[in-house]
Amino acid sequence: MKTISKNIRHLRQLKGLTQEALADNLQVPRSRISSYEEGRSAPTIEMLILISDYFKLPIDILLRNDLTKATDTSFIEVGNQRVLFPITVDNDNNNLIEVVPIKASAGYLAGYDDPEYIEQLEKIKLPFLPTGKHRAFPIKGDSMLPMKSGSYVVGRFIEDRNDIKSGRTYVLVTLNDGMVYKRVINNIELNNSLLLISDNKMYHDYSVPINEVLEIWEFTCSINTQEYDEHELKISSIINMFNNLGVELKVLEKRQ
Repeated sequence: MKTISKNIRHLRQLKGLTQEALADNLQVPRSRISSYEEGRSAPTIEMLILISDYFKLPIDILLRNDLTKATDTSFIEVGNQRVLFPITVDNDNNNLIEVVPIKASAGYLAGYDDPEYIEQLEKIKLPFLPTGKHRAFPIKGDSMLPMKSGSYVVGRFIEDRNDIKSGRTYVLVTLNDGMVYKRVINNIELNNSLLLISDNKMYHDYSVPINEVLEIWEFTCSINTQEYDEHELKISSIINMFNNLGVELKVLEKRQ
């Protein structure tokens, strides 16, 4: 009850409303808003629905997250609701890039919309990135060769699903598959899904319903944390790698 009390007060103040103004908008007595904010009573389910609809925030965010550190820019519009989207900046108000470490990647699904979780992540600043909100994600496995396991993909947040461009690579946070990095075919208009493709053809393509996609980040750059071995840089190794990806490199073969 303490969390919802603080959240109602903070959301009201973000909108610049008095208790009386919020009560009028919700068509309830002012004393009821005061009681909620002071923790003397808890909103009923019906009242939680009203508050959720008014602030355009899912009920679980209202109940489970401490929103007192959030600002208006911490929320983004997704459909007809807003979801919590923490944005961190430095002293000069420049966006910082949160780095999701390999050890914490499994827990990202539970903490991606929590300001406290995002706040404790390490942060870097890359001044050459294009405009937009960016985050760095670790890559596991060999499904997206030549991207090596342990590398990081820096992605730009995509708010509007209609901006997803077929054939480009994205980091997706999905409800059932966790965090994945894949090449994406936008099939939203066709069957309301995204087709996820691995560049390594040893892995099968699969589709994800768009309503299971929680976040999507478009590739902007990568950070390789491992040095390539000498044998990996030989023409023969490069040809074998690309052949495994289903790419024919006749020109390189002739040069051997």
